[in-house]
Amino acid sequence: MEIPLLGDISVIFGLAVAVLFVCHLLRIPSIVGFLLTGVVAGPHGLGLIKAVHEVELLAEIGVVMLLFTIGIEFSLKNLLRVKKAVMVAGSLQVFVTLLIVYFIELGLGADQGTAIFLGFLMALSSTAIVLKLLQERAEIDTPHGRTTLAILIFQDIIVVPMMLITPMLAGGTGDLADSLMLLAAKGLGVVVLVFLCARFVVPVLLYQVARTRSRELFLLTIVIICLATAWLTSSIGLSFALGAFLAGLVISESEYSHHALSNILPFRDIFTSLFFVSIGMLFDIKFLLAQPGTVFLIALGILTLKAILAGVATVPLGFPLRTVLLVGLGLSQVGEFSFILSKTGVDHGLLSGQTYQMFLAVAVVTMAATPFVIAGAPRFVTLVESLRGGPKGKERRQEARNHPCMLGAFNDHIIIIGYGLNGRNVARAARAAGIDYAILEMNPETVREERAKGEPIFFGDAVREEVLEQLGIYCARVVIIAISDPVATRQVVSVVREENPKVHIIARTRYSTEMKPLYELGANEVIPEEFETSVEIFTRILEKYLVPREEIEKFVAEVRADGYQMLRSLSLEHGTVDQLDLQLPGVEISSLRVSAHSPLIGKTLVETELRQNYGVTVLAVQNKSGIVSNPEGDIQIHSNDLLLVIGKPDQISAAASLTKGNVPATASQED
Repeated sequence: MEIPLLGDISVIFGLAVAVLFVCHLLRIPSIVGFLLTGVVAGPHGLGLIKAVHEVELLAEIGVVMLLFTIGIEFSLKNLLRVKKAVMVAGSLQVFVTLLIVYFIELGLGADQGTAIFLGFLMALSSTAIVLKLLQERAEIDTPHGRTTLAILIFQDIIVVPMMLITPMLAGGTGDLADSLMLLAAKGLGVVVLVFLCARFVVPVLLYQVARTRSRELFLLTIVIICLATAWLTSSIGLSFALGAFLAGLVISESEYSHHALSNILPFRDIFTSLFFVSIGMLFDIKFLLAQPGTVFLIALGILTLKAILAGVATVPLGFPLRTVLLVGLGLSQVGEFSFILSKTGVDHGLLSGQTYQMFLAVAVVTMAATPFVIAGAPRFVTLVESLRGGPKGKERRQEARNHPCMLGAFNDHIIIIGYGLNGRNVARAARAAGIDYAILEMNPETVREERAKGEPIFFGDAVREEVLEQLGIYCARVVIIAISDPVATRQVVSVVREENPKVHIIARTRYSTEMKPLYELGANEVIPEEFETSVEIFTRILEKYLVPREEIEKFVAEVRADGYQMLRSLSLEHGTVDQLDLQLPGVEISSLRVSAHSPLIGKTLVETELRQNYGVTVLAVQNKSGIVSNPEGDIQIHSNDLLLVIGKPDQISAAASLTKGNVPATASQED
């Protein structure tokens, strides 16, 4: 018995493997490869796919899975953070785009109904493509990632009223007010239901399922929560994609979210690939070849217009130029829900056959261009910002560099860029140690909340030299870069190093592969979460095996020295002469606090025999009298003194045990 759908899926994935392999060799994004697969295999290409409708149904499951995983990673707490962006930026983007396209179409001779409907189509962007690209680039949690997601959420909500209004644009009848009120009531009911499930139902359900230790049962439970919520929202007239996103938010509130995500990812990738193939199948290559200039010119116009309007919609949120441009470029394409809406317009006579084909061709071209637009967006933003600086900006920066640091202002302080979890912990540690610090954050709401608590936090973009100058970049001792955007991190490192060649830059990054370019740009230290997580995991393992704490600390010091030194050595030529720890591989400068239990108390520096027994040299001593540089051998050590020492990491770790009072004073390194 022949199953046409099975043969079509085999053809799709077989052809996709070949196309993706070629795209990989040519460094073309995989989404473009899937679109090309659909063009080749679809009814307008070689006609290899027969069950077109069935493939489209499977493709819709791909959108459901994608939005479900986005919801799991995002969480209800993050959604509440962007509620202002949803209402303000989302509504502005949709309605301003609708208005501009409406007047353009009227000027081109379209009737009012068609002009409004085309405004509907152009106002929507591709949730599936944009979020997938942001996920791949690890930019969902960046300011532009969160704002982009917020606008896409509003678009998914507004598409339903658009579908209700479409028949009226064609002269149909119906009570629009009653329909919208009923829809709003249903939507409110769904939101309340989702909130209650997230708090009381799903955590208990998943706990009982997890207790069975059945992988199959857990997977089926996750899938049914996803599909049932999507079906519920679609059955009451809302977007099924919105329902899938809400289902993900429900799961995100439980402690089983990570396990659920790992189980659902393979299914998401398979079905999402079918979605992109199905979009490519709509594309008529003959129509493009008949008038390529017109199609590409209109596509370019739409990309430009939508990028400008989406960026303008972001301005009221108070974000800097960088975020505004990245959001605008990310939302510049036509969305997948525009295809669904366009079919409704064809059925009601709002789009003629020729106009519909032009829309399909232009929409697919904008979607195919999206991966390249998002990939090139950071470079474009850098170019725009460099043009804003100009020659006068360079002269002003040179004058600021020559200006001495004044007492009472920012001086010898820490600049913390990014006030997420890492930034908060650094600020807390600096506050406890009595070190002056200033925080730079791009989320205006966070700035307002933290300033009310008394934090020295300021709003601004760290890639802008003027902002760094206001924070005293030329007088700072250390700059901590703790932001989630890897591209922005590289830009900030470059700008900070250019502004102050002597400042010590510590950058946080997600993966160890990003360390080398950051060192080359001028970072002094790069802390990869990937590496530190592995160190922390193994530390916990050693503790469970009852390995002494001193030995664990010594081991961790050696591992960190070996791990970081491997990448530091790649960028030694980019260091500066005053960075001793970078120029002398394996050697570090560290400070050791003398505790009240240390056997060093009351001894002179010579009597401690730190150099003979531990191999470390004391460079300075800070006591009640102040800082004594290059101390004499007869200086006496007291409780709470701070010793600045130089040596190898394992030697410093051993000496630290002595200053803490964990080993007797006569112990030697060999013992």
